[in-house]
Amino acid sequence: MDYVKFQKVTLKNHPEFDEKWLQDRIADDPSILGLGDLILKDKERQQPRAGRLDLLLQDPDGSRRYEVEIQLGKTDESHIIRTIEYWDMERKRYPQYDHTAVLVAEDVTSRFLNVISLFNGFIPLIAIQLNCIRYQDHVSLVSTTVLDQMTLGLVDEDEEREVVDRSYWENVRGTKSTVALADVLLEMIRSFEPGFDFKYNKFYIGLVKDGQINNFAMFRPQKNGLRLEVKFAKSEELEQELNDAGLDLIDHDRWGRYRIRLSKDDLKKHNEFLKDLLQRSYAESTS
Repeated sequence: MDYVKFQKVTLKNHPEFDEKWLQDRIADDPSILGLGDLILKDKERQQPRAGRLDLLLQDPDGSRRYEVEIQLGKTDESHIIRTIEYWDMERKRYPQYDHTAVLVAEDVTSRFLNVISLFNGFIPLIAIQLNCIRYQDHVSLVSTTVLDQMTLGLVDEDEEREVVDRSYWENVRGTKSTVALADVLLEMIRSFEPGFDFKYNKFYIGLVKDGQINNFAMFRPQKNGLRLEVKFAKSEELEQELNDAGLDLIDHDRWGRYRIRLSKDDLKKHNEFLKDLLQRSYAESTS
């Protein structure tokens, strides 16, 4: 195997390989960025009262989108601001997806890398240095992730560390009668999936089966009732079902759960509906 020396090609001000050329190459093959097997959702996407997002990429399973901004040459302030601005617009317009801002440049300078790193952990941001290399009459693109997205811990993971017992929920957070309401829901779950038990955490009661946590449903007994939280993607159809059933729907929280306030009468009146709701949430968690 022979050693071959490649020549780095600077795209900024190049007569042939301009930003449009680079954008088209990534659009044709998003794997160039090294972010996995992504699909092109849109190109030159118009933003309300703003400019155009260079590329919008999406996971094949449809759960995460990447707002990609491309710049030739070195990163600058306006490019960073525009990247974050477009990410923010897209996540507000389409909150059902997880969104990640992706900044692509030929040269991600150390100065701006320091600035960008301040956002990481608060804004899901990836910085990629993308270089064009040439050998004879052939060119290729090489990407290097210089700042990866910090994986934020889930609220469950942090709260799972603070383990309590049943008496804490019966005497401190709730009452024996409201914890008993959670017992009724647990029996509903066991009717279609035996083996589940409670895991008593400081901030909620979760579910465990065969030593594995599966919090498709969570329970928060209170002094005057029980709050049930079931994991579902936000759905107008499901919200209509809950409202038609007459249940006290609080909201759909940022963790992807519908929060429902229940009383003893609710469990009697809506027994079959709640059982079906729990079974559907469990099915989604295992699909």
